[in-house]
Amino acid sequence: MGDQTTSWNLQNKLDSELKFVVPQHVEAIRNKVLKFVEEKVYPFEAELERLGSHAGGMGLGGLREGTSDAAVALKRLQQEAKDAGLWALGHPKEIGGQGMPFRDYIYVNEVQGRSELAPLALGTHSLQDSLMLFNHGSADIKEKYINKVVAADIYPSFAMTEPDVSSSDPTQIKTNAKLENGEWVINGVKWWTSNAANAEFTSVMVRTEFGPDVSPHAAFSIIIVPTSTPGYEIVRDTHVLGTHGADHSQVVYNNVRVPFSNLLGKRGEAFKISQERLGPGRLYHCQRWVGQCQRAFDVMMARLVERRVRGGEKLGDMQLMQQHVFDSYCDIQALRLLTLHASEKMDSGDYARVELAAVKGWGAQALGRVMDRAVQVFGAKGLTDDTPLSSMYRMARAARFYDGPDATHVVTVGKLLVREYENGRRYDFCKSQSVPIPDALKRPYKL
Repeated sequence: MGDQTTSWNLQNKLDSELKFVVPQHVEAIRNKVLKFVEEKVYPFEAELERLGSHAGGMGLGGLREGTSDAAVALKRLQQEAKDAGLWALGHPKEIGGQGMPFRDYIYVNEVQGRSELAPLALGTHSLQDSLMLFNHGSADIKEKYINKVVAADIYPSFAMTEPDVSSSDPTQIKTNAKLENGEWVINGVKWWTSNAANAEFTSVMVRTEFGPDVSPHAAFSIIIVPTSTPGYEIVRDTHVLGTHGADHSQVVYNNVRVPFSNLLGKRGEAFKISQERLGPGRLYHCQRWVGQCQRAFDVMMARLVERRVRGGEKLGDMQLMQQHVFDSYCDIQALRLLTLHASEKMDSGDYARVELAAVKGWGAQALGRVMDRAVQVFGAKGLTDDTPLSSMYRMARAARFYDGPDATHVVTVGKLLVREYENGRRYDFCKSQSVPIPDALKRPYKL
């Protein structure tokens, strides 16, 4: 674990360690983003509710028609972010972003995470897709898509999950692509294709290598498929926890033909590319969840201070409510520490497999606990859309599935750490890595 290295989205690395408090040189831009989220994005949430367009997810549900009131309102908000110098902060400068170093972007990302719509409003929603195209796309693909994606002139989507196939084991994927006369011919079914109905193209993970001697992890590739291609058919948008229009589409690929050059990277590199995408992606999720927790905590605390019971006593004076405050405080601080720790490990060039799995698996559950307490404090009102908690609670529950269900991450951490001890190593929490166990301490009772 400790001696493995790789290259993530690392730019202009700093010598200083990540800090629990926001570094001084990041504070100004972080405060500008916070101000934009609270003063611009929060009202936009209310506007979309009024227009009947905000259905959860990244907010693309109901924004499919470029001339709709909701789409026009979104474009107006995005332009405000561009005019304020807040657009695409974490994207590399080479593709139209502002090139904010990873270590700085962490603190901004947890602020914009306070609203599910903020990444869309600030142009950071496409970061994973933009980096994937930048790192692995052909010259034609980059020229055709990447600048438009970063500018939010078009939207991307990604397809891995399939119905009735365990998403925790992508080697079971059945959708396939075969070469015919220089074209990929794709057949299969995908679902949970986020934003497919609004997207210009989908990056789809398919089997391209066949035969008994092919390693399962070298049998799959990722291919760019324009959503206008004949045979690409969206059959439905799945309702998520009763919410319609969240833009998680089920898509049928029926003899879909695209050029060979639409291949991302090399044949058989889907797992390498997807892990490069999902590793930082899981961390971006966790950073934003800190912001979600902060917002829920603020809303909960306002309720505890304002609500009166028993002849004028504050709700916050009740011991049970104070227990909620304590538990949420600890969950949020622990989540933030785990997130910063995993971020620092990745920024050092390490795979950070244990740290990423731990923060994603535990963080999603902590997010749900914080949301649940906030809803409980509001009573029946917490179930309504009179507060932002109803939507946030649904998103928190879904978080325990996307980018890998809890069980996958729990097993990963357990398996990797047990393996280290089997190999005569132990995990040193002070050093945040595995180290050899001294011979004098090899007997278990001496550890």
